[in-house]
Amino acid sequence: MRQAPFNRRQLIGAAAAMPLLSMPAVLRAAEPDLSGLSDMTRGVVPIGEAERRARVARAQGLMRANGIGSVLIEAGSSLTYFTGVRWGRSERLTCVVLPVEGMPCIVTPFFEAPSVRETLGIAADVRVWQEDQDPLAVVAGFLKERKLAVRPIGIEETVRYFAVDGLARALPGAKIVSANPVVRGCRGIKTAPEIALMQAATDVTIAAYRWTHGRIEKGMSNADVGALMNAATRKLGGSPEFALVLIGEAAAYPHGSRKPQIVADGQIVLMDCGCTVQGYQSDVSRTFVFGSADAAQRKVWDQVARGQQTAFAAAKLGATAGSVDDAVRRYYTSLGYGPDYRLPGLSHRTGHGIGMDGHEPVNLVRGETARLEPGMCFSNEPGIYIPGKFGVRLEDCFHMTATGPAWFSKPPTSIDAPFG
Repeated sequence: MRQAPFNRRQLIGAAAAMPLLSMPAVLRAAEPDLSGLSDMTRGVVPIGEAERRARVARAQGLMRANGIGSVLIEAGSSLTYFTGVRWGRSERLTCVVLPVEGMPCIVTPFFEAPSVRETLGIAADVRVWQEDQDPLAVVAGFLKERKLAVRPIGIEETVRYFAVDGLARALPGAKIVSANPVVRGCRGIKTAPEIALMQAATDVTIAAYRWTHGRIEKGMSNADVGALMNAATRKLGGSPEFALVLIGEAAAYPHGSRKPQIVADGQIVLMDCGCTVQGYQSDVSRTFVFGSADAAQRKVWDQVARGQQTAFAAAKLGATAGSVDDAVRRYYTSLGYGPDYRLPGLSHRTGHGIGMDGHEPVNLVRGETARLEPGMCFSNEPGIYIPGKFGVRLEDCFHMTATGPAWFSKPPTSIDAPFG
């Protein structure tokens, strides 16, 4: 789960800035003994040129099917997906134009071209613009050369307005359309190499959880626990993305609280953590109790565990993504929660797509009509939240296969054994 009003890194940063209520615990978390851990990712295979060429070919097929002549994609995960180029966004435009036929074109500032080429993973026409030039004029020039300026131009959904507006100015009368049928059509269906990288990331996260769980001590803050998790993740070969730790009442609020949180006997600890391996993400949540769980905590935990299995059972090939969320809400309503998104109950969607980004289309949410097919990947996290008391979230991701859903990580079966 992600996309809070303030993100997880901000939450951990805010927690770290709080008064040091447990200095010995902070010191332990800052310098953990990681000698028993080793890199789990040494054998993973990164995405190669052949895979990226196949992605471009698939995109071009979808462009033909949807009457789109070209697609504009800015720096970000979609640029990396198709070209291998890893680049951050700034006011200086770096982008790729995928034509319906032929070689893609990378457009980037002149002085950045050598750096861009370092991660370029396919053959591409690299065109540059100088500081006193308009990069969208360079894009327009490429489209005119390829005789694509008169055909619909697809815009990837995260491209910023200044780029779309600049392209419209450079090509008056151009028909600008959504590139979702192309980009989502490619990225939404993961291939075997992508699934393997997501599995590696998940394996790292689960191993880091197991190591961290046994080292949580009374008096630690949520930031202490998150620091342990991140340290273990790095030693195991993953790049930490987030380590959200919610203790006690804070667990009742899906993305947490800025209030100080300290591990204490009988308190719920909700951890929501993930990492990347070769650019592909994991997202796993576990909820347990420090010490002994009481009857109320056990009851809600068991209900959430069944909610997870309800979602998994509903994720059938050909079913709509929305129907998975519907199945969970019917079950929770039968228990007296909700109804709908009301609290106490499940106030967020049952799950989200995942891949290179932590949150990708399609979501497991009411009204989503996209149908499940092999290669789609989702989180499964139907938590129950009781404001003023506590919350429970169990989150494991799954991918759709030719025979139905398959877990990336196996859900726990008991609050007393949250990691199996």
